[in-house]
Amino acid sequence: MAETKKKAAKKKAESKSATKASATKTKAAVKTAAKKASKKAAKKAAAAKTKTAVKAAVKKASKKAAKKAAKKPAAKKAKKAENKKISGYGMGKVDVVMSVDQVGKEAAKIAAEGPSIKALDKLANNDAFLTIDDLCAGYGKMQILHDFTLKVGKGQSLCLIGPNGAGKSTVLHSIFGFTNIFSGKISVGGKDVTALTPSQKLANAGIAYILQDKSVFPGMTVEENLLMGGFLKNKPLEAKAAAEMVFDKYSRLAERRDKPAGVLSGGERRLLEISRALVMEPEVLLVDEPSIGLEPRFIDMVFEILYDLQHRDGKTIVMVEQNAKKGLEFADIGYVLVSGETALADEGDKLLKNPEVGRLFLGG
Repeated sequence: MAETKKKAAKKKAESKSATKASATKTKAAVKTAAKKASKKAAKKAAAAKTKTAVKAAVKKASKKAAKKAAKKPAAKKAKKAENKKISGYGMGKVDVVMSVDQVGKEAAKIAAEGPSIKALDKLANNDAFLTIDDLCAGYGKMQILHDFTLKVGKGQSLCLIGPNGAGKSTVLHSIFGFTNIFSGKISVGGKDVTALTPSQKLANAGIAYILQDKSVFPGMTVEENLLMGGFLKNKPLEAKAAAEMVFDKYSRLAERRDKPAGVLSGGERRLLEISRALVMEPEVLLVDEPSIGLEPRFIDMVFEILYDLQHRDGKTIVMVEQNAKKGLEFADIGYVLVSGETALADEGDKLLKNPEVGRLFLGG
């Protein structure tokens, strides 16, 4: 009996000791977990503090930079803007960018009334060779030109400039017979050519049109392309003789007469297009965008050729030119077209110096 009591007491003591040990162990684990959580919280707090500090530093630096930039002289900013490279031909400034519609509206303001007939006659030296009187023309039922008048003397050159959609190419199309003419009259050397077809104007009225789009036949030789210009003559010998005159004049083409036109450079193709028109021995040359798609050196070459045709051969030239500065430098007369009407007309050099024309069409 005593031994049983002794065993029970021992068992109770061991159980009490195990419970105590377990409590101690649990207490230690809780203490460790608390310590770990405390460290983690401290670390998180430190990170948050650092982040806030960095944010504050960045904000402070930004304010400082903005303040410094505001103090920079305006002249310095302007100089930096001037040093920026401008792509393309780099003509004029691009401080203000205007939409096509804005240019049209601004252009309309510079001349409430177009130039008088007397002023146009004076520009043509009071002896107009090509005249357009009160022409209303367009495509289908759409009228583009409104009572349009043009006068250019024999051996003179005239350049049409203006915003897109002003009717510049429509003038050339109308002269050559590509539009519907609702009213008005077109005359060359006193002869009414209004109702003639393009082929009749080319063959009988001495008008040749050099298209804006590429019109060379690349698979045909240079000589064959030239002879195509004279097929309307129905006189092969005359066409052949005219082609030989072109070869005598332009060695670039003579050297390639038997080569396919497709191997020519852009400038040489343009020269071939002009020369093909010359085979018809025209009095009037209508030239649509002579510089389009050409490198600067070829642009100069084409304008030199046109200069010779005017001043050496006495051709009358009417052109549309997207490079307004180049066109007005070349031409004796310049017309500024807006919405199918002539807003301004003057000598080419004077239009170049006109500040409003410069602002709208020459880049400042």
